[in-house]
Amino acid sequence: MDFGVEQNGPSCGQKRKKRYHRHTPRQIQQLEAMFKECPHPDEKQRLQLSREVGLDPRQIKFWFQNRRTQLKAHHERADNCFLRAENDKIRCENIAMREALKKVLCPNCGASPIPQDSYFDEEKLRMENTRLKEELDRASSITSRYLGRPITQLPPVQPLSFSSLDLTVGDLRNLSVSPSLDLDLLTGARSNMAFPFPIAISEMEKPIMAEMAAAAMNELVKLAQSKEPLWVKQEEGREMLSLDAYDNLFLKPGTQFRGPDARVEASRDSGLVCMDAAALVDMFLDSRKWIEFFPTIVSKARTTDILTHGMSGRSGTLLLMYAELHVLSPLGPTRELNFLRYCQQIEQGLWAIADVSVDLLREKQFATPSNTRRLPSGCIIQEMASGYSKITWVEHMEIEEKAILHLLYYDLVISGVVFGAHRWLVTLQRTCDRFAHFLAVANSPRDIGGVSPEGKKSMMKLSQKMVNNFCANLSASQMHRWTALSGVNDNNVQVTVQRISEPSQPSGVVLSAATSIWLPVPCDRVFNFLKDERSQWDVLSSGNPVQEVTSIACRSHPGNCISLLRGMNTTQSSMLILQETCTDASGSLVVYAPIEFNYISIVLSGEDPSNIPIQPSSGFTILPDGRAGKSDGGASTSSNTIGSSYGSLVTVAFQILVSSLPSAKLNVESVSTVNNLINTTVQHIKAALNCPSG
Repeated sequence: MDFGVEQNGPSCGQKRKKRYHRHTPRQIQQLEAMFKECPHPDEKQRLQLSREVGLDPRQIKFWFQNRRTQLKAHHERADNCFLRAENDKIRCENIAMREALKKVLCPNCGASPIPQDSYFDEEKLRMENTRLKEELDRASSITSRYLGRPITQLPPVQPLSFSSLDLTVGDLRNLSVSPSLDLDLLTGARSNMAFPFPIAISEMEKPIMAEMAAAAMNELVKLAQSKEPLWVKQEEGREMLSLDAYDNLFLKPGTQFRGPDARVEASRDSGLVCMDAAALVDMFLDSRKWIEFFPTIVSKARTTDILTHGMSGRSGTLLLMYAELHVLSPLGPTRELNFLRYCQQIEQGLWAIADVSVDLLREKQFATPSNTRRLPSGCIIQEMASGYSKITWVEHMEIEEKAILHLLYYDLVISGVVFGAHRWLVTLQRTCDRFAHFLAVANSPRDIGGVSPEGKKSMMKLSQKMVNNFCANLSASQMHRWTALSGVNDNNVQVTVQRISEPSQPSGVVLSAATSIWLPVPCDRVFNFLKDERSQWDVLSSGNPVQEVTSIACRSHPGNCISLLRGMNTTQSSMLILQETCTDASGSLVVYAPIEFNYISIVLSGEDPSNIPIQPSSGFTILPDGRAGKSDGGASTSSNTIGSSYGSLVTVAFQILVSSLPSAKLNVESVSTVNNLINTTVQHIKAALNCPSG
């Protein structure tokens, strides 16, 4: 700023007069140099600076206030320009798409076809334009406060009006469908969908983010190496962070002013994993591999920007990432994060991966289920002998819930273990063991159970794809919303609809339905029942047993297994069932999907299964309920759950291919069918485990 302001004392009843003095170039240079070092000087620094530049301390104070305001306005103008450019880009793309659709001809008759859902496609584009317009309006109102005038606005977008889907008339006595169900069909949900908002990082922001990442790395190393009183061991053996000790050691401006509704989750755990350090580092720096290793925790992730390339693609790499974390239930909370991920090699054979949330102006314009900030977190990876690595995992979050937590998941979430260090670590251990077994099978010189090693390897790849799709489809983010059904047999069933047109998936409309229930039974007992007693809960098997064609057992736990099953006395002789069961200390999964026999022949021959279409998968997730106590039988719960647990949280999920045409409309009979299927399955499970039916 070029001007300082001096105020004369006012005479009685008169306005205060102001005299403006232009600062000299030397004064401005000294003030700018001080501003780069310290934008918020204290009183002592202002007095020292006033003596050096020959200005009154009050002038110094006003100059720094004006300079901070000017810098903030500059940042917001840049953000506003970016949003306007994105809006214009979308509008141009919409016009180009409309023009291209006008020129499309039917290959059979040569006429211009009219898609059944062309109206809805146009409505989707208008929705996106409206959303971008609202973003621009918010940014404009902020920027205008600093410019002193309103910025140029784009013309208003036509308001939207939605019409419901056409539903085939059916028996609606036992089922009522929310009118918002049609919107799920419009939005859809896949793991590779567009993310909620675009992000562009300016050159001015990059040095600031680099400093944040370096500070987070230093804090992570200290947290990983410190002992008591910073970390306090709990009865379950978990290590929890002492907030008082943390604030004393890492005091930051604003730390002492946490919101009244904010709570902190901070934990630490360590253990060995069956993978070398370099491979683990590569996994953390690749968002796709990261999802594959943590499908039960990470539902969606992408690298938004590569801020710094490290040596050999590793040490010194700084990424800006977006991720959604979930608990495998439509009723569970989803946490959405924008964060920096920084990789550094501390010494030979010792690596650190540090994460820290970064606040972006764009994300403030979108409603999310909770305000979640990832404080310095991550892991220290130490290379050990025989291809193993020792992991020290630190997880530190500050959460301010916007919505009331569902009663079923309240104890588990409030306990802090659902996204805690222990769950991350045991999931990594199980996944690394699976990949190690995958390599062992691939390198085996002999057939296993009558199937070649190449066939086993292909079967494991196909199963991995099935499990990843199943977990991703259970997400409950803003981009993947569920609609509740109500009926006579009310198990709080949630449904969502998606159109699929991916090459590796059967194209068409898929109806997903899920419900979560509490059972007063230990997790391991529920898992063993669902794994071994299929005829007692599988409604479609009509009580008939299943035959195991072949299986691949993993090393860490006898329950970790991939199987091919054939139903006995079934009319679908051309179909087999691909099933994977897995369990660790954080929970369990039972996932299965029908697959045609000719595709199984291709898989078992060792061909790459990437393009083999796998039918929509179904299955169960099992989590501890987070309640301390004993099971209904009086015996303590198994030690393979997270801490003490009274019972189990079981999510039952089914997917049905409603139509092979992506443009097909949903009918209420399909919704009623899947609703009855879930309710009947839940009744069978409760009856077999001697649980109350209510």
